[in-house]
Amino acid sequence: MSRLIVVSNRVAKSDGTSKGSEGGLAVGVMAAMEKDGGIWFGWSGKVDNKGEAPKRETRGNIEYITVNLKQSEYNQYYKGYANSVLWPLFHQRPELMQYSDADLSGYLQANRKFADELLNVIQPGDTIWIHDYHLIPLGKMLRDAGIRNAIGFFLHTPFPSLDLLRTVPGYQKILKALLHYDLVGFQTIADHMGFCMGVSQGLGGEILKNDRLRLGDRHCTARVYPISVETSALAGVAQAGENTQEYKRLYSSLNDRKLIIGVDRLDYSKGLVQRFQAYDRLLGHYEEFIRQVVYLQISPTSRGDVQAYGNLAKRIDREAGHIIGTYADFDWMPLRYLNRGFRRRTVLAMYRLANVGLVTPLKDGMNLVAKEYVAAQNPENPGVLVLSEMAGAADELDAAVIVNPYDVGAITGGLAKALNMPLDERIDRWRKMMDVLEQHDIHSWQSQFLEDLNFVTAPKLATAVND
Repeated sequence: MSRLIVVSNRVAKSDGTSKGSEGGLAVGVMAAMEKDGGIWFGWSGKVDNKGEAPKRETRGNIEYITVNLKQSEYNQYYKGYANSVLWPLFHQRPELMQYSDADLSGYLQANRKFADELLNVIQPGDTIWIHDYHLIPLGKMLRDAGIRNAIGFFLHTPFPSLDLLRTVPGYQKILKALLHYDLVGFQTIADHMGFCMGVSQGLGGEILKNDRLRLGDRHCTARVYPISVETSALAGVAQAGENTQEYKRLYSSLNDRKLIIGVDRLDYSKGLVQRFQAYDRLLGHYEEFIRQVVYLQISPTSRGDVQAYGNLAKRIDREAGHIIGTYADFDWMPLRYLNRGFRRRTVLAMYRLANVGLVTPLKDGMNLVAKEYVAAQNPENPGVLVLSEMAGAADELDAAVIVNPYDVGAITGGLAKALNMPLDERIDRWRKMMDVLEQHDIHSWQSQFLEDLNFVTAPKLATAVND
């Protein structure tokens, strides 16, 4: 029987204890797999040098297979090349890249480790779906080992233009590795175009009909699949979250003040510095919001052992301290800045309570917080989404208040507009965005990608059977 094998750097906890701070990949893949099941393979999140065998556990219709990383693998593969080269590159911050040949070697070594373990798992007929920038070389390694199964790849981050991609030594290998997948999925048209131009102009490959690309004897199909959320379920989960103690404490503490909420990992791509500066300007230029609004920013620490993130945390602490010191009173705290996560139902309930959802990344592949905020709203009294034009979600949620995340004044203006927006306009904007989310939810994202993967690989697999 054909199985779906999902491979990602991290595997979400299977015991139900995960906090509500997971990234879009974990939320999206879990929601997609809960419907049809399969195998989820990846790193356990543990670092040890004992060389333990992969751990297998089954919960519901999902089998989890996880491997540990050695300290050197973590340093070079995860902390090094993946998050100190590819992450800043793909988020348009090449000046933050810290490239080394040793880190690239460790990145490839960790991918080979994943490939070696997967060879013990894969059976004929299995469909393999690999996720994100950590595992770009994995498809080629499986092909080199003789795997002829259907293999798809989905990139959850943005994909850079060729000019940016060229800043990485050996960038051609990234493009060539992606050509070993049968189907490569991107979040936006811009990301898709960046890849096509990279293959065409960077490698001298061809762009063919029906979204196909060719380089020598290598063919692949590349298309756009905007990831989404489990739309129909989120409002109910948000209402259930209103029974949690955290929500009740937040609700009672507001004293009828309006709530602005932001939920982001502590990452330099999220635009938190500019966001805090915009809120500072809001309080300084709009006296009517003094004592009438509270901004709650939830930002769990992310990759704290990478230098760029440590520097960011210090900068944001200074911005938060300035706002509190300037505007707080003995009975009003204008900003609540929390470096920890909460259970997902609690976060969704907080979204439903918030008058404004503030989502202003400097660059983001999609940003599921924006979509979750919309889906969690009360239809009779919805809040307003203030959304960065640099988030992939802006392509679909164009009824949000769209702002340039680099323009602090524009964010301030967007906040003021959202806080003062009349009910009829709020409902109209929310309904337009909700229509998009209801038509394109996480399950349609999964099914469309896998249907296309099956379609583009059917001729090849038929030939393999007849050989």
